[in-house]
Amino acid sequence: MRRADRLFDIIQRLRTARQPMTAATIAEQLEVTVRTVYRDIAALQARRVPIEGAAGIGYVLRRGFDLPPLMFTTEEVDAIITGARLVRRLRDPKLQSAADSVLAKITTVLPEALRGHLVDAPVFVSSGSAAASEGVDLAEVRSAIHAARKLRIAYLDGEGRRTQRTIWPVAMAYYVDVTLIAAWCELRNDFRHFRVDRIEWASALDERFEAEQGKLYAEWLALPKAGEAVAH
Repeated sequence: MRRADRLFDIIQRLRTARQPMTAATIAEQLEVTVRTVYRDIAALQARRVPIEGAAGIGYVLRRGFDLPPLMFTTEEVDAIITGARLVRRLRDPKLQSAADSVLAKITTVLPEALRGHLVDAPVFVSSGSAAASEGVDLAEVRSAIHAARKLRIAYLDGEGRRTQRTIWPVAMAYYVDVTLIAAWCELRNDFRHFRVDRIEWASALDERFEAEQGKLYAEWLALPKAGEAVAH
C-alpha cells in the first residue's frame, strides 16, 4: 500500500471509530507495524490534521474535520476509470457521454499526483459485441424506468414474429453481447426480457404503472436466473 493511501485510510478509520483507536489496532487492520502507524500519525499531525491522543491510550479525530470532497486511493481511481470504460461498450450514447462528463469533472478536481493516473490508467476494456439499438432511444427507456411510465413497443422475436406490446420497464440489463429491457408485459401478464436490437419502434406513454418504491424491480430480481436473463 502506498503511503499516501495509508494516510488516507488512517483518517477514514479514525473518522468512523466510535472510541479511541490504538496504534496497535490500526497497525493490525492495515497490516503494518506499530512503529509505521506512529510515524504516519505524526506526519498527519504535522500537516495539521486534528488527531488527538497518545501512544498506549489511543487516537481520535477531532469532530468537524473533513477531507477535500474528492480524495481517492489509486484503487478507487482504477475502479472509476474501469467503470467508465465499461460504460462505453453498452451502445448507449447518452450514458457514454455522461460517463465521459463524470471523468472530466473528476479529473479537474483530483490532486496532480492522481490526475495522471486517471488519464493514463493501465486498464483495457474490450469494446464488446452488443448490437446497437435503432428502434428505441435507450435514454428514453431509462427515463421511463425512473418515472414508472409505460412503453408501447413493436417487437420482433427470435422466430421472426412481430407483436405490439405495452410494457412496464423495470430495469436495463447490459451484457457483453446484448442489451435487454426487463419489463412486465401486459400481453403475457408476466415478466419478459426484450432485446433492444429487436425493438422496431418504441414510445413512452403518459400512463404510469405502480412502482411501489422498487417493489417491482425487487420481484424481478428475485426471479430464478434473473441475472441470466433470456430475451423472448
